Amino acid sequence: MTETTRRRLNAGLAASLLAAPALAQGGFPNRPVTIVVPFAPGGSTDVLTRLLAERMTEVLGKPVQVENRPGGNTIIGAEYAARAEPDGHTVLMAAGTTLTINPLIYRRLAYKPEDFTPITLASTFPFAVIARKDGPADIAALVAAAKARPGRITYGTNGPTTLTNMAMLMVLDRLGLQMQDVTYRGDAAQLNDFLAGTLDLLVVAGSTALPVYRNDQGRILGWTSAQRVASTPDVPAFAETWPGLVAESWFGLLAPARTPAAAVERLNAAAVQALQDPKVRERLTSDGQFPKGSTPEAFAQFMASETERWRPILGKLDVPQN
Repeated sequence: MTETTRRRLNAGLAASLLAAPALAQGGFPNRPVTIVVPFAPGGSTDVLTRLLAERMTEVLGKPVQVENRPGGNTIIGAEYAARAEPDGHTVLMAAGTTLTINPLIYRRLAYKPEDFTPITLASTFPFAVIARKDGPADIAALVAAAKARPGRITYGTNGPTTLTNMAMLMVLDRLGLQMQDVTYRGDAAQLNDFLAGTLDLLVVAGSTALPVYRNDQGRILGWTSAQRVASTPDVPAFAETWPGLVAESWFGLLAPARTPAAAVERLNAAAVQALQDPKVRERLTSDGQFPKGSTPEAFAQFMASETERWRPILGKLDVPQN
């Protein structure tokens, strides 16, 4: 996110203040609120959103429903939300891919970061590198095995421009290793091959990694976070040995640009309250996420910093432009 984009986001927040009195008179919300999820049902984004929707329904006094619009590396759902009526009744649960990575790798993107008004940062999360039970016992053993068989060990991701692949590319670059990327259409397909013994490593978020770990179907070698994940205190973060080796994504709520400030403020308050609920925090933590909850302004600054952090990384990793 460039300085120009940051200024546009902040200008959009300021402009929305002008519409606050009119909205307050009409009352918000005055009908169900829809949260668009740009992923298929059942994944970590969907689980988080449904948790928030249930709690936000109680806070707002109106139904908060979830609508899944998967496809196109989150582009389909994001474009739909960006074009929705800017009245606060349709919002987007974006991921790091949506507004950090896609604007950097797609020359002709159907939406722009300034098409959205930030509401709140919901959570951040790392990725796990998982080996089969008959594979390397720890990171050191993985390094030794990979150096003994350069380019032979396979790992699964959801595509070359996804954050899971970029996270693994960062790991390989920092550790000086070569492995073979195998692309899958979703976590379920690569998990099937992993459990069948035809894929050496998984690179997935906690919602997929932790059931494998807890069912003793694989061994988490490390997390791409700055610190250890609370639900696996015995598993190291790569950054403990390789400082700065951090590849995390995020989830956050955004409304279409020009959404009135009163609606943004009400949605922010409801979402932050939901994220403070002990049951919600416990579930997110158990899924390997770090629950957040921020002001719209802080979320805008976070997105800007994430864009600037990933821009040189993508250049170094030679991620393809589309």
